[in-house]
Amino acid sequence: MQDDNTPTITIRPWRLDDFDAVKAILDDTFAGTWLPQLTPEALAVYRESGEPVGYIDEMGPAFFVAEIDGEVVGMVHWEHDFVHALHVPATHQRKGIARALMAFAEDGMRASGVELVRLETDTFNTQSQGFYLALGYREADRYPDLEWHSGFTTILYVKPLAR
Repeated sequence: MQDDNTPTITIRPWRLDDFDAVKAILDDTFAGTWLPQLTPEALAVYRESGEPVGYIDEMGPAFFVAEIDGEVVGMVHWEHDFVHALHVPATHQRKGIARALMAFAEDGMRASGVELVRLETDTFNTQSQGFYLALGYREADRYPDLEWHSGFTTILYVKPLAR
């Protein structure tokens, strides 16, 4: 039974008209998580890259979005056994959206025969580390984050999917 304060979360495939909402979500999570950590050089490279527009243009059709009352409030993107992105803007965090999106992604991977899910986060992102550990993910490796060229360390998390 759902309590009256728990929002109803609907997860559905991304549509082209979700572009601006997903871009706003990616911009919000970038500003709150990555921006404070980046060197000026890494930030300049990011801004020159045209991201996240290029990512949405290329991969948007593979996204799934979460909605509450018709508003897009989160997104997840995975391919085969790897979760590439999970984003919920700060104003909608701690409402169960990320948990619902991860459960949806894991169900999709399980249905396609995946037995072990992989994903990455960086050592400075303690909020995501706690979230993934609470969902049963375990650290499998650490290595330099080559994407940002800022001396970050990436953590690889894995989780076996029960059948």
